[in-house]
Amino acid sequence: MFFTYLRRELRRRARAAFAIALGLALGTGLVVTVSSVATGTGQAKGQVVQSLYGRGTDLTVTPAASPPKADFTAHPAGPAEGDDHVTVQGGQSLDSSVVSRVRGQSGVADAAGGLGLRIVKGGGHDSRGRGQSLPAGADSTGEINGQHGFGGYGGVTAGHSAGAARGGGQATADDYRAYGVDVSHPGIGPLTAVTITSGTGFSAKQTDDKVAVVDRDYARRTSLSVGTALTVHGSTFKVIGIATAADPTADVYLPLHQAQALANAPGKVSTVYVRATDPGHVGTAKSAIQHNVPGIRVTTSAELAAHVTGSLSTASNLASTVGSWLSATVLAAAFLAAGLLTWSAVGRRTREFGTLRALGWSSGRVVRQVVGEALVNGLIGGALGITLGLAAAYALTTASPMLTARVGSADRLPHIALTAPVNATTVMVAAALAVGGGLVAAGVGGWRVSRLRPADALHRVE
Repeated sequence: MFFTYLRRELRRRARAAFAIALGLALGTGLVVTVSSVATGTGQAKGQVVQSLYGRGTDLTVTPAASPPKADFTAHPAGPAEGDDHVTVQGGQSLDSSVVSRVRGQSGVADAAGGLGLRIVKGGGHDSRGRGQSLPAGADSTGEINGQHGFGGYGGVTAGHSAGAARGGGQATADDYRAYGVDVSHPGIGPLTAVTITSGTGFSAKQTDDKVAVVDRDYARRTSLSVGTALTVHGSTFKVIGIATAADPTADVYLPLHQAQALANAPGKVSTVYVRATDPGHVGTAKSAIQHNVPGIRVTTSAELAAHVTGSLSTASNLASTVGSWLSATVLAAAFLAAGLLTWSAVGRRTREFGTLRALGWSSGRVVRQVVGEALVNGLIGGALGITLGLAAAYALTTASPMLTARVGSADRLPHIALTAPVNATTVMVAAALAVGGGLVAAGVGGWRVSRLRPADALHRVE
């Protein structure tokens, strides 16, 4: 009897039921869409950080900020005419002994050092970092608001840097970036974020070998391929692999010892990449490193992600602020409308409910009937809203609009495709909100029905 009466009343009052369900659907659909966009922007930020840190890196250790130096080059006397100009990115470095000290701290599973270099071929001068204004909020070490641009790497554009130093007397200069990686720890560091498309990567035995892995875009610009020779500052390296990455850390990757030799910086690293024993132990590892290793700055991947700027950051802020407020407003309006429409529907059905009471229906049975109708409206609204939200998220993912992202003082703006993944939690929350809207309507209608007396109902005309 309950379901028969319920089905008949929903069909008879389909217009009012549809209005309630549609309001709840708009609210829940917005919740699904906004939540999926927020998840997508969060994942995109993680991709940006991963391209800089590499997969599996939870923290980076870099030199603490210090007053700027007059000359950042590793060759105080200056390079000879026609020779390459090699500098350590950021002008600061750490002793490689810091790597072993970090590796021994509580909460640390592994650590590896890296050395970032900037190379201007043909003896061109390093025009970036001298006589040039810093970005807004940046200090003399290349940091913005206390955060290192690329885990302390310095932030010179990959892919966009070639020819950046051209002009004036530097017309033949070729400006690019190299990075020295610890080949004995292949599972941590920037190389974990690249894919070898041709040739091979480094092996643990190539610590002192003069070999190089070259980014694909840089290889195309310079006509390099597997097996060809790359000359850097008088040293010849054999290209053993071509790599690609969404946002490459460098144009050329070298064994760490070779990079140190090129920069005349033996036993030095610019960044220490750290993997925690467990994601929940990142805070423990950071505290231990800061307490036991002086003269360093420790940055977590989450902290760096919070400093991502560009259109990606704008989209994230819109999703977390405007989108959230809009969803909350629409949901509140839907709840209010559902309650008012149910209140009005009960008022129009006064005679009907009074007749049912006079025929022997208890007050509780009438209330259950009204509550059941309201809950069904909520379920219909939830199903429709989740469908709309999934459709919007699918359309956004299919379109994959390209957003730009900047980290710290970097002058590169990598393009990240925005997606809108929907997880089970989002769907469950949306469904719960829709049912909650139905319960609000059910509570309003049930309260009014419970106060209805048969004698009062029968003398009113519907």
